[in-house]
Amino acid sequence: MSTDRLKLPVEKLRWTCDPAQFEFTTTDDLPELEGTLGQARALASIDFGLGIHESGFNLFLAGEPGTGRSSTVKNILKKRAKGEPTPSDWVYVNNFKSPDLPITLALPAGKGSELEQDMRELISAVRSIIPKALDSKEYEANKATIVESYQEHNNELFSALEAEAQGKGFALQRTVSGLVMVPQKEDRNFTQEEYEALPEEEKERISTVGQELTDKLNDVLRQVRENEKQTKDALAQLDRDLGNATVGHHLDPLREKYGDNPTVVEYLNAVQEDIIANLEDFKPQQPVQSPIPGLKLPRQEPSFERYQVNVFVDNHDAEGAPVVFEPNPTYSNLFGRTEHIMQMGGTATTNFTMIKPGALHKANGGYLIVDAREVLVNPYSWDALKRCIRSAEIKFEDPLEQYRFITIVSMKPEAIPLQAKIIMIGSPWIYYLLFHLEPDYRKFFKVKADFDSRIARTAEVIRDYALFVATHCKNEKLLPFDRSGVAGLIEYSARLVEDQNKLSSQFMEIADLIREASYWAGKDGGQVVDHGHVTRAIEQKIYRSNRIEERMQELFDDGTIMVDTDGAAVGQINGLAVMTVGDHTFGRPSRVTSRVWLGRAGMVNIEREVKLSGPIHDKGVLILTGYLGGKFAHDKPLSFSASICFEQNYEGVEGDSASSTELYCLLSAFSGLPVKQGIAVTGSVNQHGMVQPIGGVNYKIEGFYAVCKSRGLTGDQGVMIPASNERHLMLSDEVVQAVREGKFHIWSVSTVDEGIEILTGVPAGALQEDGSYPEGTVNFLVDRRLREMIESMKKFGSSGEKDEKKNGGTPAPALEGGQPS
Repeated sequence: MSTDRLKLPVEKLRWTCDPAQFEFTTTDDLPELEGTLGQARALASIDFGLGIHESGFNLFLAGEPGTGRSSTVKNILKKRAKGEPTPSDWVYVNNFKSPDLPITLALPAGKGSELEQDMRELISAVRSIIPKALDSKEYEANKATIVESYQEHNNELFSALEAEAQGKGFALQRTVSGLVMVPQKEDRNFTQEEYEALPEEEKERISTVGQELTDKLNDVLRQVRENEKQTKDALAQLDRDLGNATVGHHLDPLREKYGDNPTVVEYLNAVQEDIIANLEDFKPQQPVQSPIPGLKLPRQEPSFERYQVNVFVDNHDAEGAPVVFEPNPTYSNLFGRTEHIMQMGGTATTNFTMIKPGALHKANGGYLIVDAREVLVNPYSWDALKRCIRSAEIKFEDPLEQYRFITIVSMKPEAIPLQAKIIMIGSPWIYYLLFHLEPDYRKFFKVKADFDSRIARTAEVIRDYALFVATHCKNEKLLPFDRSGVAGLIEYSARLVEDQNKLSSQFMEIADLIREASYWAGKDGGQVVDHGHVTRAIEQKIYRSNRIEERMQELFDDGTIMVDTDGAAVGQINGLAVMTVGDHTFGRPSRVTSRVWLGRAGMVNIEREVKLSGPIHDKGVLILTGYLGGKFAHDKPLSFSASICFEQNYEGVEGDSASSTELYCLLSAFSGLPVKQGIAVTGSVNQHGMVQPIGGVNYKIEGFYAVCKSRGLTGDQGVMIPASNERHLMLSDEVVQAVREGKFHIWSVSTVDEGIEILTGVPAGALQEDGSYPEGTVNFLVDRRLREMIESMKKFGSSGEKDEKKNGGTPAPALEGGQPS
């Protein structure tokens, strides 16, 4: 039976984009791409996530880098945010009652900077007006009247007391301990001798009168203190009236201007009270006397920072809702910080004017975009972000406060309500990691937008690809592409995903190729990028990265790595593997050998025995046992020993794409039929002998082609692939041309029987009604060899049993079932 029917025609080896389907001459004729290329599922998820306003419906954009996650959401938000209301300005002002607890004020967009300017002008005016008012004649006259009234009242009290004391022989005198009543004799104080010489009755009278006058003195002093208090109150009221007259005149317009905002009016009232309570600060300050002669100390001016307004979030230039992308989401960059000033002696001081906003404050009322990995690797950022979402407010906290041994001056600014949509961008691996290991993640990021790395190839997508090229060329001032250039770029996109019906959505790589092709076109002096420039860009990109591949090819050429590309051999076949070194992937052939002999060991995977085999490869080898049992043990048990090995393999084997290769090699060893060494094989196999698809089919074919080309193409060489991999073929032009000229071939098989026929040139043979296979077929030869091995084992077992009986031992165990023992 001819196997030519299994050869793939040239038209199936790659999909070719027809340049004639495009209606433009160059991409300069095309408009820019609006929206996103493909990704309908992700766009629907984003639209839902942005449209729902309930708590916790933040978004996680999952996908591989380069699939357009960031650019897509930024473009969507750029258009969407313009139609949304502009959020409020936020300012921090001094809390006059508790300066370490600054107060937040929310004002309409643009009003924050106006309030800051109004307060600046107010303080400037007050600093000029109050000193003038304090120096006015009216103020001095009123102050003098109050002081004179106080002094007159005091003089009247003391004059009356002195007159009464004089009439009773006493005088009011000032001593170190204060005012006292002293008895006198002839307008002078008694001496000690004179007082001691007085009769006892006189002494008692003087003592009694002195006590009465002392009590009256205490009453007068009490009245003086009350009078002093009333005078201070009167002077304070005078200052208050002055302050109200001067400050109130300037504050009344501000109260009217911000009258619809009670919190601002309350703040303005507090400002007025503080100014009136500290009028002395507005007086000219006297120079400080230096303790060191000749050294002039700077004049200590009072600080008026407490009246400033810290415009924390200013949206006066904003159009719609803010869209903030924070590339470095550290704790301070996200949640703000409080700066400090180091003074002499190492003291750190701060105030409410040094509070700086974070990205979350700037995005409040809009959208914040962050990279998921960056948030997770920055200490404290993820935990703080969760707390903000949970409490719906942004708090200022020092994350290092609990780790410090020395407490520094700090503040606790009032929290700001949070109303923002948080959008995290990350890989699928990070998404599933958070989903399974972070319980709070599911509460706060309920919307997943999944960006696929490949999109279906449709006429609409191909048209959008051309618009994508046009957009990049115009935005980056690159040379325009003609139809063939765009077609070559789209073919490369299909090659990236190894699928004739799909295109790559990893636009970062596509954009890089656009730039590189434009460079090579410019280097050639061209004005337009054509298919040849795209091909050259691809070749040069490979050349920059394929040094390892070339070194390995040299090992094939000089025979260091042994691979035959012609002739035939029993129990030997060429398998195919894919290697990835950094950004470069390539295929390489590998010799697989198998030996079979009498025994009960069953299938021995040499790679597994030396721990160079991965679990998936081990599974593929075990499947071979199931295939052999189902194929050949329907009428007899199996008893054999066989070994399978990847020759010259030193780095390990993983994957089941070589399981069909190993099976072909094993069938050759059992049947004794040689396998054509010019044919390399790839494909997974199941227990029923169905050949299953594998990955990297293009790299594998091209890798074997390179070895055959180096050794010399004979026209009989080629690669055998699973039929289900036909749609994944996007082979290079060189390989396609070799197939077209009959120098190389690609076979497509669905079953092991089809494959073994190609490799041996002998029909596989189907199972007949009597349970046997047609004579001369591959399966017949394998079945006969297995039967012969069983008979030999039986003879060996019988001989061993007789020897055991002769020696009084136990007989050897019988072989049972259809599995190898």
